[in-house]
Amino acid sequence: MNDVDALRSESSVTAASWVCFIVGALAGSALLWGVARPLAGEGSIGFPAAAVTALVAAGAFAMSTVRFRGAETAGMPPWQTAVSRVSDAAVALAVAGVSALAVLCAGEVLAIGLHGLEVPPLGGGLLTGIASAASGGFAYGLGMRLRTRELVTLLFAFLITGTLFSMLTAADPWWWERNFSQLGAGGQTSWAFNGTLVVGGLLLATVGSYVGRDLHRILGDDALGRIGWIVVLFALAGAALAGVGLLPVHRAQLAHNVAAFALLALLGALAVATIRIIPGRPRALAVTSAGVAVGLVVAVLLWRPLAIYSATGLEAVAVGLAFVWLTTLLRTLAALAPEGSRPSARVRLAVR
Repeated sequence: MNDVDALRSESSVTAASWVCFIVGALAGSALLWGVARPLAGEGSIGFPAAAVTALVAAGAFAMSTVRFRGAETAGMPPWQTAVSRVSDAAVALAVAGVSALAVLCAGEVLAIGLHGLEVPPLGGGLLTGIASAASGGFAYGLGMRLRTRELVTLLFAFLITGTLFSMLTAADPWWWERNFSQLGAGGQTSWAFNGTLVVGGLLLATVGSYVGRDLHRILGDDALGRIGWIVVLFALAGAALAGVGLLPVHRAQLAHNVAAFALLALLGALAVATIRIIPGRPRALAVTSAGVAVGLVVAVLLWRPLAIYSATGLEAVAVGLAFVWLTTLLRTLAALAPEGSRPSARVRLAVR
């Protein structure tokens, strides 16, 4: 992208942000019209503002995708077009989720610092407009040139934002003495943590779809069978992550634990399978994979038998290491994969 194209892109994002601000401010003012409301809690501006911001962000992403990447599917067979469209829809859902949870988190933090403040309808509308402009501008820019590594950042941003909101609103302040699953065990806001895991699972499966896209750009139709297994492993890992949220620990502990351990096993399997399929097996990815494996072993030993921290610490370290590995993988793919789309010559998706 040259300087002129970059300037045009930034101008488009700026214009989209202003449109999102106006839409968000008008919709927020209409929803919040009436009496002044607190920043967080029951009857606050939080949930209406979050809903408006989520819809604006999802709409901005959809508009940008159609405008800038609509031609990517030209020449693709129906199955490849369908995969691309479903993947974009999943990203739009994740963008909406991140935006909504970010607004709710901001409301909880501001309510602590501005204790007792009540916001009038127009003030709430302006705050909603600001949140919509920030989220909508980000979503619009994301839709212009969506790359796989940006999806991983979105995935972990979504997981972290949802977890932070759950921590801020947790009914049990001592949940961290056990594990993160306690955030989804009952309580008025347990839906936030469990819902984050469900949508995060969908987004993890979507990351697999884009990994498959990049591998296909590198290897072509001859490798569709092997690429298909990578995509399936990502989809199963996403399903396992969603299962952790759908099966809260206080209602189905055994099933919850099975889903959690299945997620770990599937992540390990897809790591091995992905490293094997990438041509040349880049050294940076191999070294990072070995380092992550060693890090996980050390983290487990610090949990048991050394008892340096609780299972919460182990889970936090595991998530961080997973982010490091996925980021390295996708940077490697970004360096190897051509920029342009690569329509498949196969009319039907079938392994030969």
